[in-house]
Amino acid sequence: MVDHDNVFATFMRTQRFTAPELPSERPSPESLATADRRARFWTSTHDGTLRIGSDAHKREVCRMFVETFNAYRPSVIDWPKLSTEMLDRVTSLPIWDIAVHTESRARLRFATFAASVSDADIARAVMLNAWEENRHKEVIANLVAAYGIAPAPEPPFRQPRNAKWWFLVTGYQESIDSFFAFGLFELARRSGFFPAELVETFEPVIQEECRHILLFANLVAWERANLSWWRRLGFELRIAAVWTYIAWERMVLARSLHPKGHGAGQDANFTATTAKSISAVDLNARDLFEICLKENDRRFAGYDHRLVRPSTIPKLARFALRFMKSRARQQPAAEQLESDPQES
Repeated sequence: MVDHDNVFATFMRTQRFTAPELPSERPSPESLATADRRARFWTSTHDGTLRIGSDAHKREVCRMFVETFNAYRPSVIDWPKLSTEMLDRVTSLPIWDIAVHTESRARLRFATFAASVSDADIARAVMLNAWEENRHKEVIANLVAAYGIAPAPEPPFRQPRNAKWWFLVTGYQESIDSFFAFGLFELARRSGFFPAELVETFEPVIQEECRHILLFANLVAWERANLSWWRRLGFELRIAAVWTYIAWERMVLARSLHPKGHGAGQDANFTATTAKSISAVDLNARDLFEICLKENDRRFAGYDHRLVRPSTIPKLARFALRFMKSRARQQPAAEQLESDPQES
């Protein structure tokens, strides 16, 4: 059986990647607050317009990613002790297998793409992205171990052969998943589904996903702007093929969903299932989309406004809202959650 952790570690050594220095002990509250702010707020020192596709655009978005790095160490995270009821809530969520497996694939796909890139700034930023994906897997693996969750074995997968294709697939997949994760995480916070200590512990991971898709959106925009019209046509066709592949993959996963919520297809209905699980009030699709949009805007607000934001999923969500009925004569679900959180 292939040890995916060893495969990734070996690949990173062959690329002579130097991992960032991390604290050996739990940082002080002041250090954590400083690191959190540095990860959330960044403005380029570049004066004037930051033209999409320019060398300055490429340089500054890569700077953003490196300079907003949050140096937390998974092994020194103190997982809070949970009550029996709270532990049952956490362990019953149908997300842990797919979370571990997704991060495992993403880290190798990003690392493979970074190794194929000749531009030093882009290679450095994407390789750091790959390393952070590996750290996300460590965080989730430590969480499931701390709370006695037994994830399914990782399915076999190989190092990507077409580095660019899998970089695009993984980047757009993360853009979709992060948009809904922002809203679901906020729902869990408001409803009291997770204890405040656990929400605080996981917060850096969620914000890191925001940085990841911000980097991805800008690298795609930078490349698109530098293509001739005929190469851009081929690029757009490839992007369309990526979205088609993702749609097909999600449909296949939905059909393979295990009746008990485990197995390869459990992420297909993750958003709807989890939203119902963690919400303290009746939540419909419109409520969920509105919360996701609000959280999406909030998480990106701290970064230089001249950088490109991921736009496809937010645009689709806003378009869908036009056809969704509002709750008549009823307090919006988001306001109910904010004003009347669950007791934990």
